[in-house]
Amino acid sequence: MNLGAVAVLAAASAAAYGLAVLSAVAGFGGGVLLLPVFTALFGLRVAVPMLTLTQLSSNGFRVWLNRRELRWRLIGWFALGAVPFAVAGGLLLARAPLGPLKRLLGVFLIGVVVRRRLHPHPRRPAERGFALVGAASGLGSALLGSTGPLTAPFFLAYGLTRAAYIGTEAASALTMHLSKIAAYGAGDLLTGRILLFGAALTPATLAGAWTGRKIVGRISDQIFTKLVEIGLVVAGALFLIGW
Repeated sequence: MNLGAVAVLAAASAAAYGLAVLSAVAGFGGGVLLLPVFTALFGLRVAVPMLTLTQLSSNGFRVWLNRRELRWRLIGWFALGAVPFAVAGGLLLARAPLGPLKRLLGVFLIGVVVRRRLHPHPRRPAERGFALVGAASGLGSALLGSTGPLTAPFFLAYGLTRAAYIGTEAASALTMHLSKIAAYGAGDLLTGRILLFGAALTPATLAGAWTGRKIVGRISDQIFTKLVEIGLVVAGALFLIGW
């Protein structure tokens, strides 16, 4: 590995660590912010499958750290919709127009926060409804690299917070990322270079997830919810401006 590749890996590792901390605290956000970093370093078509590899390790570790608080029924319903649509999105990645989808998602996320402010006690969604959440998230994630902010409002409305929220969201996302990896492989998007960098970034994402877990244990449910809402607005703004 030459000096230039080492410098790129160091920059990517630093970003992966910091944003894995963010994901572990808010339950999402790392992928949304890491995508533009990876895109600048590697290009979009390489960045999306590489981001999926880093999310695979990060979400897997978050599931393990919060394993006692998982809501398995929600995870099952989410996976029912997420798996087939993640595979379909992974196969479409090479040809899909990503710009309009990003802007639509940005409007949705900001609108969710506004609605939560106007109606602070939303109706609890049915467990079966998470199959639709999973379908939308699976398709969007396969095309955009990460749609963690899309699922956050539904898990919050169900009443999950802190460890239950972070662990259940991570386990749901894990089913989606595994499906995307299979689709990217079928579409010849997983090159040796992508696999090498994905493996090299794993220690940084695991360290970030562990650090974030320690931070979550020190904040209240109210602060946690506000952090998630701030993250939704930031993610929505980034999608709107085309990141």
